[in-house]
Amino acid sequence: MNPGNAGTPGAGAGRGLPPDPGAGGGTPAGSGAGRSVPAGSGAGRGTAPGTGAGTPARPPSAPSPASPQSSYSPRSRRSSASPPPRSTDRRTAGRWARALGRFVSRWVSWVTGVGSGPPDGGSTTARDLAVRHRLLLALSALLTLSLFVSYQGVHDDADPLRTSTAPAVLSLDTALYALGQAQRDAAQPAPTSDFQKQISVAVQSLAAAAADDDLGRPAGRQALQTVAGLITVYAVKVQQSQLQPDGSVLREAYFSYATSVLTEEGAGIQDRLRALQRQQRAAVHRQTAFGPLLWLAWSVTLLLALALIAALLETQRFLRHRFRRRYNRQLIAAGLLSLAGVAVTVLFTVWTQAGMSDTRTLLDRPLPGRLIPDAGRHTASYLAGTGFRAAAAVWILIGGVLVMALAETGLRRHINDYRFRPR
Repeated sequence: MNPGNAGTPGAGAGRGLPPDPGAGGGTPAGSGAGRSVPAGSGAGRGTAPGTGAGTPARPPSAPSPASPQSSYSPRSRRSSASPPPRSTDRRTAGRWARALGRFVSRWVSWVTGVGSGPPDGGSTTARDLAVRHRLLLALSALLTLSLFVSYQGVHDDADPLRTSTAPAVLSLDTALYALGQAQRDAAQPAPTSDFQKQISVAVQSLAAAAADDDLGRPAGRQALQTVAGLITVYAVKVQQSQLQPDGSVLREAYFSYATSVLTEEGAGIQDRLRALQRQQRAAVHRQTAFGPLLWLAWSVTLLLALALIAALLETQRFLRHRFRRRYNRQLIAAGLLSLAGVAVTVLFTVWTQAGMSDTRTLLDRPLPGRLIPDAGRHTASYLAGTGFRAAAAVWILIGGVLVMALAETGLRRHINDYRFRPR
């Protein structure tokens, strides 16, 4: 050991102090005793520079046991700090919004056939086929529904007009005519068989009029029963007057009462029958009218038919251009079936509406007795075949299903070839 170094002032090894862990740049304890340190250099680095001999060294501050100075660093502080908790509400809301957006996008794409386009340079044939496929099916369904509603709007009233309304009008005309003839026979001085015959005709005509749908309802049935009861009263009073001596007061009283029962304004038999007749003529006008709603329905039907034919032709042209096929038999059959169905239904509707219009013109005025049988025969001829044509409405639905099936089979093979699956 060098004695000069042992007695050097300021040397940390000769003072009996514990060595500073940070002194000497991390030199281990006791290593400073074997080194040569110049005098006054402040070995141990706990003394300020330039401190002379005999100046006591400043004791180092003891490190905190909880946080040793040897292990302290900014990096360790940053790593020891725990990160703040991340909020998951925004992520959850965004996830649901994106899922809803994808669902709506896929649904709209499936309905319209318009989705994201193919990648650059990809083929659009599958997408084009899907769009035309959906368009043909939609137009076929809409045309079937519109044609059925329009056709039923005309033919729903044709058969009731033929079977009930028109015969009821003629029956009321017959009853009025028979009562007029009975009134003339009632003025005879002696009872005649013609009077009884005319009364029987009037009663039977009222019974036939009761078969009508409108007159067969509770209000109409009650009105007819009232008229039938008044006819009975009228016939009895006329017979009682004819049994009295000619020129007697009692005969005139019975006859006057019978006449009032028949001709009283508002409450007599004839006015009641004329009110029922006006009601039936209004029903005839309602059943034979071709109103604005029917015009609109048939206009929409014809437009849909033109749209379907145009779509079928365009699809045929597309297939011929893309697949080099000259004709698609299924699509051609669908077009011909659509044209034939629309043409036949329009022709049936024109015939039915013409017959209904002629019937309305014939029944729109009171008929004399001798023309009533002829009017009945003309009405039957005008409305002949309306029952068959009305029953043909079910074939519209069958034809629509066939058109949709043909459109499906005409495109399905090409769609399967491209393995297209709607998203």
